[in-house]
Amino acid sequence: MDLSIVIPIKDERENLGRLHERLTDALRALPSYEIVLVDDGSTDGSHLEMESLAAQDARLKIVRLRRNFGQSAAMQAGIDFATGDVIVTMDGDLQNDPADIPMLLETLRAGDYDAVFGLRANRQDTFINRTLPSRLGNWLIRKVTGVEIKDMGCTLRAIKKDLAKSLSLYGEMHRFIPVLVQHAGATFVQVPVQHHPRTAGKTKYNITRTFRVLVDLITVKFMQSYMTRPMHVMGLAGMLAMLLGVLCLIATVVIKLVDGTSMIRNPLLHLSVMLELIGVQVISMGLLGELVMRTYFESQGKRVYAVRSTLNVAVPIAEERRAA
Repeated sequence: MDLSIVIPIKDERENLGRLHERLTDALRALPSYEIVLVDDGSTDGSHLEMESLAAQDARLKIVRLRRNFGQSAAMQAGIDFATGDVIVTMDGDLQNDPADIPMLLETLRAGDYDAVFGLRANRQDTFINRTLPSRLGNWLIRKVTGVEIKDMGCTLRAIKKDLAKSLSLYGEMHRFIPVLVQHAGATFVQVPVQHHPRTAGKTKYNITRTFRVLVDLITVKFMQSYMTRPMHVMGLAGMLAMLLGVLCLIATVVIKLVDGTSMIRNPLLHLSVMLELIGVQVISMGLLGELVMRTYFESQGKRVYAVRSTLNVAVPIAEERRAA
């Protein structure tokens, strides 16, 4: 299979027929492809429409989840069931244009990239509750992660199979795929794509999703910078707290000697004790993080590095043991 199109679906029955028609027109020139529709707990009968379309098109695959797990989980399920050498993800509301897919594939092949991300050049969304929060969120993500992708929220992407399969999507992590791709050491580029207004169905976006994205950003930053060295951040915070505790204790003693103020009545003494306890607890959390990190990697045979390619090298002994 050359190509897999992965599309999470949540209550998009009115759009499915036109979506299938436009995908078929856009992909007509390709020798082989599959369309993987993931029903993320739809309640409007979307699965019935998908089953009807699949009966007419053998290239259409349906994955129906038991309940609504969220867009990230649905996208992960689609990637897991996809078999194409290149995996393209997109939304099912027809705001992404299937006609852009051949351009993404050509860019991926011509530039020898691992991933190509879409940039909604002319967004057709309301400004206050969609475009403005998105721009602010994208700016914050770029500043925190250092990934220079202007539109993290554009779901239209083309990713090589091995890279897509290595991604783990939780929470709202589908929005951070460019960050995860850079963290994996892959090459990527962003290109302008078309964006259309929604003409049928209801949007699943609400302003509360912005706050969930901000919480996930903390997780992404930690995984990006401290995944393999949690003690570096926890230990530094713990030692800083303990140092402040010592300074508070010294200040308490100095005040006692200079002004005769009782140390028991001085709030700095209590602050010193609290900071020392916090420091010990944070350092202990860092040590637990180190144990968890080592268990995570060693129990699953994972490595703290990713190899792009090799030439004239032997298979590592550890790899031979796992293969045996």
